[in-house]
Amino acid sequence: MTLADLRDALLAATTKVYHFAPPESVTGPYIVWAEDGQANASHGNNQMTVQVLTGTVDYFTKTEFDPNFDAIQAALNALKIAWRLNSIQYEEATKFLHYEWVWAFPQGVG
Repeated sequence: MTLADLRDALLAATTKVYHFAPPESVTGPYIVWAEDGQANASHGNNQMTVQVLTGTVDYFTKTEFDPNFDAIQAALNALKIAWRLNSIQYEEATKFLHYEWVWAFPQGVG
């Protein structure tokens, strides 16, 4: 599993998928995903052998009951990675519904 695999899976939900931030000209609905750290790691022979990366997927939409909500969760399940729905917010300034998922997956490094 790689970060590119995550990006590609999210593209199945919508073609508006951006890493870290959308362009200023983007209109909804859209996904922003980003890695944000490491949850855990395994070591062997004095080096890291597996690194568990963590991050978020954020989906912004103005459509109530947007089917992309289910498509994003299906994409995360298809990757067979750990994830959870962290929050659902209403962004008053932009009028977007903002869904946030937190994910984690191991990546070999050694």
